[in-house]
Amino acid sequence: MSFTLPLGVILPVDEIDVRLDPAQHPFEVGREDAIAENWQREIAAKPALFDGTVVLLSEFGYDGGRLYGRCHAVGYSTFLYWRKDRVATAAHAFAHPMLVTKDNALVAIRMAAHTVNAGRVYFAAGSFEPEDFPDGAVDAHGNMVREVREETGLDISGARRGARHYVLATERGTVIFRRYFLDEAADAIASRIRDFVVGESEPEIEEPVVIRNARDLPDGLMPHMPPMIDWHFSRIKPRRFSRQLHLRASR
Repeated sequence: MSFTLPLGVILPVDEIDVRLDPAQHPFEVGREDAIAENWQREIAAKPALFDGTVVLLSEFGYDGGRLYGRCHAVGYSTFLYWRKDRVATAAHAFAHPMLVTKDNALVAIRMAAHTVNAGRVYFAAGSFEPEDFPDGAVDAHGNMVREVREETGLDISGARRGARHYVLATERGTVIFRRYFLDEAADAIASRIRDFVVGESEPEIEEPVVIRNARDLPDGLMPHMPPMIDWHFSRIKPRRFSRQLHLRASR
């Protein structure tokens, strides 16, 4: 098992070659009872949690624009147990569709109170699932389309996309992201999302969050978000400010 992505650097990705291995993830072996006990504590705190199937990586790396890796299907209960200590025999990656509006704002979401990440702000996203590997290799676009639709009601399947993906590895996980350019202004997009949330019986999100520049960041922002936000706004207009980041972004 190896994880060779440099931490805190935004890297361009021209090829994603992450594949699903049918074997049990090595992290799970011998930890079944501990995982089950922890799951009981998790659902006691948040009864709405569902032990669905997600994936954890056992190998992950980057080489000259190629992102490669191997992952295994695990229960959400396994993922929650792993993330308590983030044992080095596994790693987690997730996809972020960066929604860019007609007026160059970014649209993120704030998670609902019944979720694990209650109150946290990030781009609509969810862990990769086995269905995201239709031919054995990950379909990042398909994952992003599904998660945005489920959480916001928006259909980005036909939206114009950035030329490539990018990846940012941190100590808490790795995000694969790509810009999706929408034809409406931020206020109109946010209104549509609010209407969707009101119509859901148990929405995954609390509200949309519009980010118009890198100086005015919302409360509850996940730690991996500021470097991505800074990266976006530094590419669409001259920088008029300086701000110390905990992570360095490669231009």
